[in-house]
Amino acid sequence: MREGRGGGGSRGGAGLREPVPAPGAARAWAPAGGMRTVVLCRCLGLAPAPVRVALPPSRGFCGRQAGGGAAAAAARKITENAKKSLASLKRENPRLEPTLAIIQAHNDHSIQDINKNFAKEVGLRVIHICLPEGSSKDEIVDEIVRLNEDPNVQGLALDLPESLYSSKVLNAVKPEKDVDGLSDVNLGRLVRGDAYDCLVPPAVSAVMELLEDLGGKTVLVVGAGGAVGAALQCLLQREGAATMSCRWKAPQLRTKLHQADVVVVGSRKPDDVPVSWIKPGTTIISCSPDLLSEKHNYGQQNNHAAENAVGSLAIAMRMQNMVKNTERWIQSQQYRKWDLRCLKLQPLSPVPSDIEISRAQSPKAVDVLAKEIGLLTDEIEIYGQTKAKVRLSLLERLKDQPDGKYVLVAGITPTPLGEGKSTVTIGLVQALTAHLNINSFACLRQPSQGPTFGVKGGAAGGGYAQVIPMEEFNLHLTGDIHAITAANNLLAAAIDARILHENTQSDKALYNRLVPVVNGVRGFSAIQLARLRRLGINKTDPGTLTEEEISKFARLDIDPSTITWQRVVDTNDRFLRKITVGQAKTEKGFVRQAQFDIAVASEIMAILALTTSLQDMKERLGRMVVANDKKGEPVTAEDLGVTGALAVLMKDAIKPTLMQTLEGTPVFVHAGPFANIAHGNSSVLADKIALKLVGEKGFVVTEAGFGADIGMEKFFNIKCRASGLVPSVVVLVATVRALKMHGGGPNVTAGAPLKKEYTEENLQLVADGCCNLQKQIQITQLFGVPVVVALNVFKTDSPAEVDLVCKIAKQSGAFDAVPCNHWSAGGKGAVKLAQAVEKAASQKNSFKYLYSLELPIVEKIRIIAQKVYGAQDIELSPAAQSQVDRYTQQGFGNLPICMAKTHLSLSHQPERKGVPTGFILPISEVRASIGAGFIYPLVGTMSTMPGLPTRPCFYDIDLDSVTEQVKGLF
Repeated sequence: MREGRGGGGSRGGAGLREPVPAPGAARAWAPAGGMRTVVLCRCLGLAPAPVRVALPPSRGFCGRQAGGGAAAAAARKITENAKKSLASLKRENPRLEPTLAIIQAHNDHSIQDINKNFAKEVGLRVIHICLPEGSSKDEIVDEIVRLNEDPNVQGLALDLPESLYSSKVLNAVKPEKDVDGLSDVNLGRLVRGDAYDCLVPPAVSAVMELLEDLGGKTVLVVGAGGAVGAALQCLLQREGAATMSCRWKAPQLRTKLHQADVVVVGSRKPDDVPVSWIKPGTTIISCSPDLLSEKHNYGQQNNHAAENAVGSLAIAMRMQNMVKNTERWIQSQQYRKWDLRCLKLQPLSPVPSDIEISRAQSPKAVDVLAKEIGLLTDEIEIYGQTKAKVRLSLLERLKDQPDGKYVLVAGITPTPLGEGKSTVTIGLVQALTAHLNINSFACLRQPSQGPTFGVKGGAAGGGYAQVIPMEEFNLHLTGDIHAITAANNLLAAAIDARILHENTQSDKALYNRLVPVVNGVRGFSAIQLARLRRLGINKTDPGTLTEEEISKFARLDIDPSTITWQRVVDTNDRFLRKITVGQAKTEKGFVRQAQFDIAVASEIMAILALTTSLQDMKERLGRMVVANDKKGEPVTAEDLGVTGALAVLMKDAIKPTLMQTLEGTPVFVHAGPFANIAHGNSSVLADKIALKLVGEKGFVVTEAGFGADIGMEKFFNIKCRASGLVPSVVVLVATVRALKMHGGGPNVTAGAPLKKEYTEENLQLVADGCCNLQKQIQITQLFGVPVVVALNVFKTDSPAEVDLVCKIAKQSGAFDAVPCNHWSAGGKGAVKLAQAVEKAASQKNSFKYLYSLELPIVEKIRIIAQKVYGAQDIELSPAAQSQVDRYTQQGFGNLPICMAKTHLSLSHQPERKGVPTGFILPISEVRASIGAGFIYPLVGTMSTMPGLPTRPCFYDIDLDSVTEQVKGLF
């Protein structure tokens, strides 16, 4: 007998991977001195129907007891090896707690105890799910599906009545959790000889353990079908045995029994099959499901010890399989190199519309893409066929994985048409992954529906460098902006309601309503207890507060004139820029002026973009300052008691959304703050997850809104401070069109045809306009990061104009300058850019922030104005100065600065192109986004609610009522 032989054909216990000998491998045969019978528990893989091969004592029953003793020794050896292997895994993974779930649908609970005892000995955690005895297959499958999706369960086994063992039930178990090895996937691997990738059913492993050298011997498997019968025959043949199988009712049964040297019995022996059909000296392995519960008796004293030991061997094999499964699970959690199937492009000329290009490509199913880039099935939540949320648990799984290279795409001061930063971002990752075979991820902002239906249109890239499906990208996506709107407006409603209730109730009435008696019990909620602690009231019994403490707790005393929290909507609606609330009689005369902002201007959007975890988001939400009280102290969302509710509304929005490019490379779409009125970058979480997924040699490419003076400056000074990430390269996007505008060309207006200066070669205009490009390169160099200029080429650009821009860019300090044709050619048109970025990323990086947070607020504003914008100085309005003084007094002076400024000029005046100088930058107002973590100065007359133009984009947007396809997005 061979000790420690079990799952996957291994010897010596879990973790060893010696292959099963090839068929025909000869071993010495020592025939028994009579018929030997060993009874094996069949609750672990064989269809549970009892068998009783009861041979007379004169026929050799002493052999059963000997077999039982050896089986007990083997079980002890296997258990010890499994225990050692698991202990080794736990030393390497201290927080490891492997859990085996066993679904039981019968009333015999003795098997539970034996499983738990073996598991405890090995160091495994076992949970039993005991379903009623009459449970249906569908009920069993429902429970299996639930456990399949439980990330805390690494293994799943079934102990069911015979009637419930069907293909439907067995194959419902995920192969990676199939500890008993009964699924078709596992069996297929076993038959193919994939010893490491499969698990042998425990009962089969036990049979093989009990059988001695089989070379040249004949083994009959009778009454065993399905996965167990197939696995038995497969392993027996590999041991060199000649195998036969048949049913109990088969006409040739008697002949086969007489020919067999070994008989493996897989189901109840009918009474009409006499023992005399079996020749003397035959070894019999018999299985019985009720063995462990001691329900049967073969009529011989002291047999149960041997029988139970044999049954225990099968359970030991199950635990060995579980340890092996745990080892696989640990390996599955580690980083794996991508095996990405890219999608082919067939670019047309002329280039069709964006939506036509998007529709012409068939995207991969998002679960396929997720698997290709190393995401586990329990790390994604699928929305339809092409979108999925990615759970933050991935960051913990890959915490030891080195980050990839971090690339920021910024731009020169744009025309109102935009210069293609999103398009360059997509083209670059398509080039890196689809054409250079380098792991890369694009991280983009989610577009607001305001511009989509207003003047700008969609934001999914364009031409043959897009995120697809582009209509899903641009419309609703996975509902994150709607969640932000709901959370923002819940807080706004809470502010006004609290003021109303405090104005109309006494301290006692207010307190009784805030802390009511529920089911005869009165108690503070968790968030109320936290407020008490902040107030210095260390009491937990509502009945013990003094009148002064009650007043202090119940009243926020919000000063309505200081409310800074506005309602939001994701629509460009100029008539909501100033409104009056509280005009209904039910509001009892509490009327005040207010306003709506565009949803993406909400501080909650900025928090979503800057948060690093769910706990961090909750803390940031709680810190949001919404007003001051009448003593001048800040009032927060935490004071209003709404933090937990806001977190609930945002619990799905915090997860980045996975999509893909036209060439099938991965994209994260997450958060969408504007760059002129917020910090203008996609989320820290999306970047962090992507940096882990691409691996050390991969690239994550993210985009900052508008020009480098706005989006890039905020990326470095705000986002990088929040994330702790260091960028490797900046890609600065320029167009000949924008440079001509900065060189003195006529105005560029959205929706109007371009003047001839932009469609004909004009080298002088280009040369004069390169001053803006040079200034943006200089701004990038302030932060010590290499810059590569990407010239987004249009069909109207002449070769001479393209060459001139690249020449000036290199002379001005760019690491390289590369013309790009990704809009018309896809990733192929950005290969040279990708190569330049790869080289630049290997350069020495001396990244630094522009200013110290310890500086006064005004001085930080002045540094940005002078060093980035080129202003002579700044000028604060009296209101702005008062706000700065208040924030400083309240302890918020050490936050970074997020300037709200026009994106159409380096100055505050949109009409001033090129590189304006000598101007004084006016600061009209200063706000504080304390939860997001920045001070928010408004330059000039910035509006936080866009309006619709005379002819909005919605004129062209329609829905085909037959195909349900969206028309008119661009």
